[in-house]
Formats: sequence, structure tokens, C-alpha cells
Amino acid sequence: MRTFGTSDFWYIVQATQWTVLLSLVAFIGGGLVGLAAALARTGTNRIARAISVGFIQLFRGTPLLLQLFLVFFGAPVIGLEVDPWVAAAVALALNAGAFLGEIWRGCIEAVPRGQWEAAAALGLKYRYLLRDVILPQALKIAVPPTVGYLVQVIKGTSLAAIIGFTELTRAGQIVNNATFEPMMVFSIVAALYFLLCWPLSLLAGRMERRLATSQARGS
Repeated sequence: MRTFGTSDFWYIVQATQWTVLLSLVAFIGGGLVGLAAALARTGTNRIARAISVGFIQLFRGTPLLLQLFLVFFGAPVIGLEVDPWVAAAVALALNAGAFLGEIWRGCIEAVPRGQWEAAAALGLKYRYLLRDVILPQALKIAVPPTVGYLVQVIKGTSLAAIIGFTELTRAGQIVNNATFEPMMVFSIVAALYFLLCWPLSLLAGRMERRLATSQARGS
């Protein structure tokens, strides 16, 4: 056992880069999955809609930790060897995809029915109706909750420490095991998470207020 020092502090700080990188990968991957899920959920194909509903309910209805375990320990069972980085990225992206899919479904359906009916009356095919009329309006509605959900993704990356991926929380565990100064170590870890998440929370709140003001002026 040794005393907590500057090198330990910088080790924890440097691990923040892996939390940020994992968050970005999970958010981008989840965004692609979520967009597909939202379009399938709001589309006219019953089979695609049923698959989307099943996917969303499965990943929203089970703990993220369990999903991490299933990807990390389940992949070798079917002959796939995955390291903690890949397992964490896949599990977090699928989990984020389910939540973003549901958020974006709500945003698409929040576009006034009059817009759908007006576009349909012009004879637009469904994909053009979505691309040119509905999605641009839904995007405006979706930005605040999407930015807010990114905060949840960042905090969710802490669970990757359970399967051995060395991000911010795991770095704190390693330093704490060597120094046994949990208050010092995990206070620093918490402060770094706060510095990552707080600006995004403020940004999401500001966007929500701006959107509410814009909608009030338009009504």
C-alpha cells in the first residue's frame, strides 16, 4: 500500500479519455440503431414495427449491467472472442439505441398530424414525406432530449469497469486498491464525471427552454 500521489491523480484524469471515447462510440452507434428503430416503429411495415418494439422493450426492460455480461461472457459461447472494449461498446450502443429509438419515435409522432396529412395530400411517397417534411421538424424537437440522454450514456460507461475495461471508474478502483484512500480517489472520479455531465445538462436545459419559447411563439 502506498500514499496517493500526483501520478495517481493524473492516471485517473487520463482515464477520462477512455470514458469520453466509449461514450462517443456508444452514442454514435446507438444513434444509428435508434434511428432505424424509430423509423421502423413509426413506419407502415408491421413486421419491422414488431421487431422494433421487441428490441426496444428488451433493452429498456433489462439492466445495462446484465446486457454487458451477456455480450462479454456470451460471445465466447458462440465462438467469438471479444475484449472488454468491444463488449462495452456493443452493449452500450444497443442499450442507447433502444432508448434513443423510443425518444425519437416520440419526437416523430409529436409532429402535428396536419403536417402528415398535408404532405400526403400533395402525393408525397412515405420516404419523401419523412425526409422532406417530418424528420426536419422532428429533429428540432429531438435535440434537447438527445443531448440530455448523452449524459446518461456517459454515466452508463462506468459499468464497463465491471468487465475490466479501464475507463474512469475502473482507474479509480485500481488506484484505490493500491492506496486505499477511497474518499480521495472516488471524490476525484465523481468530480470528473460531474465536469463531463454538468455542461451537457445545462445545454439540454437551455435547448428545452428555447424550444418551449419557440413553440409558444408559434402557437
